Amino acid sequence: MKRRDWLTSTAASALGLAGCSRTMPVLEGGFEDASFERGHLLHENPRRWPAPAVSRRVGALVLGGGIAGLAAARALRQGGVDDLAVLELADQPGGNSRGRELGGLACPTGAHYLPLPGDEAREVQALLEELGVRRREAGRWVYDEHALCHSPQERLYQNGQWQEGLLPSQDQSPTTLAQYQLFARLVDTEQKQNRYAIPLSRQSLSPGQLALDALTFGQWLNQRGLNDPALRWFLDYCCRDDYGAGVDQVSAWAGLHYFASRHGFQAPGSEAAAQAAESAVLTWPEGNGWLVERLAAPLQGSHRGGPLYTGRLVLRIEDQRQAVAVDVWDVAQQRVERWLAAHCVVALPVPVAARVQAAAPDWVQATALRWQHAAWVVGNLQLAAPLTDRPGAAPAWDNVVYGSTGLGYVNAAHQRLDPRPGPTVLSFYSALGLGHAARRQLLEQPWTHWRDQLLKDYLVPHPDLLAQAQRFSISRHGHAMAVPVPGTLAHLTRLPQRAPARTRLGVPAVLAEGRLSWAHGDWSGYSVFEEAFTRGHEAGQHAVLQLRGRVPS
Repeated sequence: MKRRDWLTSTAASALGLAGCSRTMPVLEGGFEDASFERGHLLHENPRRWPAPAVSRRVGALVLGGGIAGLAAARALRQGGVDDLAVLELADQPGGNSRGRELGGLACPTGAHYLPLPGDEAREVQALLEELGVRRREAGRWVYDEHALCHSPQERLYQNGQWQEGLLPSQDQSPTTLAQYQLFARLVDTEQKQNRYAIPLSRQSLSPGQLALDALTFGQWLNQRGLNDPALRWFLDYCCRDDYGAGVDQVSAWAGLHYFASRHGFQAPGSEAAAQAAESAVLTWPEGNGWLVERLAAPLQGSHRGGPLYTGRLVLRIEDQRQAVAVDVWDVAQQRVERWLAAHCVVALPVPVAARVQAAAPDWVQATALRWQHAAWVVGNLQLAAPLTDRPGAAPAWDNVVYGSTGLGYVNAAHQRLDPRPGPTVLSFYSALGLGHAARRQLLEQPWTHWRDQLLKDYLVPHPDLLAQAQRFSISRHGHAMAVPVPGTLAHLTRLPQRAPARTRLGVPAVLAEGRLSWAHGDWSGYSVFEEAFTRGHEAGQHAVLQLRGRVPS
């Protein structure tokens, strides 16, 4: 495949979806980013890689420029390590948190928000203070109003109209409301009996949580008679949105962690529900790409072309006697480079890390075999003007159709200060589920297939969608996130602990061996910003200590 496969087609050919036969304006579109195809060079095009054409030496080497890799580089710089390099496969850092521009308008190609970090996410809090997003005023923490998601935040399209919030609440039966209340009580009990925290490495795990880890969320709900269709759809949506898979695939621990680690669950009409409606998240037109730009900026200087090197495919990692040797494929120069480093932070997805490391430790290989990843598609649609709306709640930042297999769209213009209506970009999300079949679809289906899949549910609530559409860009994420299926938590507790004596049952914060340390959201078993950032920060700090001789190699 070419790096950018821009094609054209008519909206009418796209949509037998709408039963529309009239010819519509040409809709330009295609796939965005080349890292999907580059990654497959490791196994789909087996070849004898040439000998290294150039050799480079560096003090600290970070492999992967996603959130974990960028956090590791930041921690290294804070520790006084300037002799470092970050190698990234794509042309742009950020991984699943990248942003882009479409028609001159910023929009996300992956993660689009960050919940206000809790007390345990100290490193993320410090980052937000550094960036001016969070500050102390009169003894309390205040967040920049420009970054807080503007109201209204969420709405749901159901029964021909929009409602505020995503929990189906209009004209619900007494049975549905009773199940909402029961689930709220169960979550509240779980929060009181067990401690839930993000990042995961900061909490002690109870036997009860490990028992929840042994069954699916769907099984746990069935055991308690929670079978109402509206509640089950909402809970399935939440799991697909946060984990990439539904209630019948993620563990009961993960399903409860979604609520218990943050804001709980509030039944409609309760006082807590009114307060939760105002719960805040941080977001920007380009989503978490705003954070990526600021994390990457110090790495993009003129010194040696800057310590951030894009278009690098890691081929092999070996911890040798004197240094870590890393061979990479330079996409632009079409040659192999050898990097020699005193310490290497492997901020790669677990399956990739296990594949490219020579004599990878058993626990790395075992994790790679056990972990399951969800495939995602994100589509950005450029619109000439705001869309016509159905009755009900006003246009919101996050907009979802009840019963849809997709995850809705966010409006990139929602955070603008200019109130005048104008062109915008809608970002559509869909989690395709687990397994090779989903990833094979990503590779084989044309961009028009994903366009149709993402747009089909929105032609009824927005009848002029096609008339306003100008361009559609598709971003594919084959291994978007590790999915916390049953057994994930138990496996994490068996990873090597660096502490001399284990005083609690928990998940290790630092994974290191020899001159290597591992940092990626995968090592928490699920993918959120706080997990990836904290793991990268911890790995970077460990590298600083080793480079200073305070930790043996």
